[in-house]
Amino acid sequence: MAGIASADLPDVSFPSIDGGHLNVSDWNGRPVLVVNTASQCAYTGQYEELQALFDTYRADGLIVLAVPSDDFRQELGSAAEVKEFCEMTFGLDLPMTDITRIKGVGAHPLYRAVKAETGFVPRWNFNKILFASDGDVIATWGSRTSPMSAEIRRAVTDALSAR
Repeated sequence: MAGIASADLPDVSFPSIDGGHLNVSDWNGRPVLVVNTASQCAYTGQYEELQALFDTYRADGLIVLAVPSDDFRQELGSAAEVKEFCEMTFGLDLPMTDITRIKGVGAHPLYRAVKAETGFVPRWNFNKILFASDGDVIATWGSRTSPMSAEIRRAVTDALSAR
């Protein structure tokens, strides 16, 4: 876990994998775990744990946002394929964006803001960013850290109790 000083969650939206948009402002006052995902990655099994984390803490206010990205060339060809794969294979019902750029010049504004404020840029799929209910970045984790790890669950419960 890397302690991060501050990077307010920007008031941005993502195209939703279900159509329409996911507005980050709709989650004001709630901790949000943002995870860049890919369907053809060795870490794809973490989808199951992301859903378990969401199921465990959603009633308490946690949002888990999956951000499918092909920046590391391991995502399926379309949002429809990603949605079908995630629903059929993992039974996901957590919020998911359309396929989104997370690094480089075309990175989504949320990822650009996090980089500008904290220096964090995902180095691979399934990197995690936990935002506090006030929008500050609490911590970031790499691919190897399991969503249901004691470290992440502790950070989530601390963020939920601080609301």
